[in-house]
Amino acid sequence: MTDIDAKTDKYEQLLAEALDAAEVAAQPDTPLADAAADCQAMARSYLEDGRHFRENDDVVNALASFSYGHAWLDCGARIGLLDVPTEGHLFTI
Repeated sequence: MTDIDAKTDKYEQLLAEALDAAEVAAQPDTPLADAAADCQAMARSYLEDGRHFRENDDVVNALASFSYGHAWLDCGARIGLLDVPTEGHLFTI
């Protein structure tokens, strides 16, 4: 396994775990809750895209997709849209 393959595996797992851990922090039925849901949806889409790229042996775009997906969650957490664990390896906040 090459370094990029190992890194891609790591980032896919990180994104999948982060998606499971992130929860909407805003009151339901508000624009902020909608924005939080958008962050989660984008992250989920990038996870699916990354897996599609991976299945087609496009590891570079898979890694980029997993990274972008996590960035959506990290951003949502930093601006208070998503409630995420502050301990551990999933988020940098």
